[in-house]
Amino acid sequence: MPPFLAELLESLSAPQFRYTLTLLFRSFGTTVAIFFLTLLYALPLGLLICLFRMSKFSPLAWLTRAYISVMRGTPLMLQLLVIFFGPYFLFGIPLSTSYRFPAVIIAFSLNYAAYFAEIFRGGFLSIPQGQYEAAQVLGYSRLQTLNKIILPQVLKRTLPPVTNEVITLTKDTSLAFAIACAEMFTQAKQLASSQASMTPYLVAGAFYYAFNFLVAALMEYLERRMNYYR
Repeated sequence: MPPFLAELLESLSAPQFRYTLTLLFRSFGTTVAIFFLTLLYALPLGLLICLFRMSKFSPLAWLTRAYISVMRGTPLMLQLLVIFFGPYFLFGIPLSTSYRFPAVIIAFSLNYAAYFAEIFRGGFLSIPQGQYEAAQVLGYSRLQTLNKIILPQVLKRTLPPVTNEVITLTKDTSLAFAIACAEMFTQAKQLASSQASMTPYLVAGAFYYAFNFLVAALMEYLERRMNYYR
């Protein structure tokens, strides 16, 4: 039997394993909070950026294009570090441990909003121009056309790529360890170091997989519900 497997089986019945499981479960709440708060802010922000990106007002369109380029062209971890340490280096504002979690939410939301914006833009561009013209003939205003005709189709068409980004977000929450935010991977890293064991990493991996499985199942359910042409 491989040494690491023997170590894992031995630790399953040990009090240390129960201690590890308890700590990781507690920190998993922070991971879930990062996930849901990021989606709460990034999805509507991404839609807004998409509309700005498609605006006929050139300065606004170019500004949002530059924003998307920077967010997609630089690592999320770098953006996280800039958001957290930036106020100190730029304005001399003292670093605070209470700012760690908000910094994670801000960095993740800004980053994922850029990706969602491009996904939504692809959805809008996939709508035939004839639908806009038909809505105009029927007397719909631009806002009514967007809300009642275009947006429902965009959401349906963009759900699969949005699902991919949501699943990626589940794993990207582990990047919060870069600023010592007390989410699950940070806790697993500390436990693995103190115990000189791989067990905390394996348990954390099981948590991530289970949560990712539930998220994927939920998104698949939403896809089936929105597949109204079956």
